[in-house]
Amino acid sequence: MRIVVLEGYTLNPGDLSWEKLRVLGPCEIHDRTAAEEVVGKSREAEIVLTNKTPLTAEMMAQLPMLKYIGVLATGYDIVDIKAAASRSIPVTNVPAYSTESVAQLAFAHLLNLCHHVAQHSESVRQGGWSRSEDFCFWEFPLIELSGLTLGIIGLGRIGRAVARIGLAFGMKVMAHDPMLSKPPSNEVVLSDLEAVFRSSDVVTLHCPLTADNRGFVDADLLALMKSHAFFINTSRGPLVDEAALADALNHEKIAGACLDVLAQEPPNPASPLLTAKNCYITPHIAWATRAARQRLMDVAVENIAAFLRGEKLNVVNGV
Repeated sequence: MRIVVLEGYTLNPGDLSWEKLRVLGPCEIHDRTAAEEVVGKSREAEIVLTNKTPLTAEMMAQLPMLKYIGVLATGYDIVDIKAAASRSIPVTNVPAYSTESVAQLAFAHLLNLCHHVAQHSESVRQGGWSRSEDFCFWEFPLIELSGLTLGIIGLGRIGRAVARIGLAFGMKVMAHDPMLSKPPSNEVVLSDLEAVFRSSDVVTLHCPLTADNRGFVDADLLALMKSHAFFINTSRGPLVDEAALADALNHEKIAGACLDVLAQEPPNPASPLLTAKNCYITPHIAWATRAARQRLMDVAVENIAAFLRGEKLNVVNGV
């Protein structure tokens, strides 16, 4: 079967190999594909792989040879899965490939807020330590995590990995997850959403984006947070009312925010978060360690191999 990859560059900018995919059939791999180019590039394809490039019902109607859609990510809202099901086209995703990498970046951000390592290092390079009258100096408050409360919204695989790391740092862990009736361990306290925001010193999001929770982190919820608290989002950008978060930061209602995702990616240069106080933003890199990308590619290839064998693996639309 002919395979088309609509956007291969972010998965493999050159440090991985497509060879295992090419073994499965003739491949056409595009670095990037604009929405208006999808039909033209996919017209002869029976298998299409995408990440952020949309596949709508209208596009599928113009692709009569299409038999399979693979999403090179865990989230699959970029594909109209109902339209695919109506055409008996299975849609697959890649779950759990980046769990440890995302949890790692969440703490990289948190530790940055606690120690400002890069900024202190730059101060030393600029001669600040050499000019110091003392054997040490610091330009920001230094914060110890042990004993602080870590609030986790969403206790899926990533949320549980974050909880494990938080406990290793000696933090108290509380969480909110409407899908759970009991915590994964006695060391994690389940509570309602408002209580987590009100009681935590750090709140971190690890939940999927749904129609019900879009923008749920709003001005009212942020107003419950402690003035010294930090907010972290390595999950999905549209979960947050960005104007409300920028306002909370600029008026020092919370002490800092760390974001790896935004509602619009790449961001509008006018986004209020780009200039907000104590707001640290990374360009959606939590998933992108080489180890995680290799796992993603391996599972995506195995999903297709299973389909070619007449088996179902990681199918998200029931086909």
